[in-house]
Amino acid sequence: MEPFLLTIMYFAIAIVVILIGLVVFELITTKYKDWDEILAGNKAVALSISGKIIGISIILAFAIYHSFAVWETLVWGGLGVVLQMIGYLLFETFTRKFSVEEQLHKGNLAVGIISFGVSVGLAFVIGASIT
Repeated sequence: MEPFLLTIMYFAIAIVVILIGLVVFELITTKYKDWDEILAGNKAVALSISGKIIGISIILAFAIYHSFAVWETLVWGGLGVVLQMIGYLLFETFTRKFSVEEQLHKGNLAVGIISFGVSVGLAFVIGASIT
C-alpha cells in the first residue's frame, strides 16, 4: 500500500509545485497576463508556459528519483522553480536586441519556441545536478 500512497503524495506535490511555479512566473511577467494571452490564442505565450510546466516537471522527476524523503522532493522542487525563474530572467537579460516578454506578448512564435527550449533545456541541467 505504501507505494500507492507515495505515488499520490508525489502527484499532489507536483501539482502544488507546478501551480506555485506558474503563479511566480505570472508575477514576474509584467507586460501581460499569461492566461489572458492563452485565452486570446497567443501561441507564443502558450509555448513559453508549456516549457515552464514541462521544465518544472522534469526537475520534480529527477528530485523524486534521487530523494530519500518526500520533504526532499519539495525542497528540490522549490529550488528548481527558483532556478527556472532565474534562467528566464537571464534569458530576458541576455537578449539585448529585443524584450522576450514583449515579443511573447506580440505572439512571436519563434521567441515562444526558444523560450520553451530554454525552460526544458535548463530543467535537464538542473535535474541532472540533483544528487
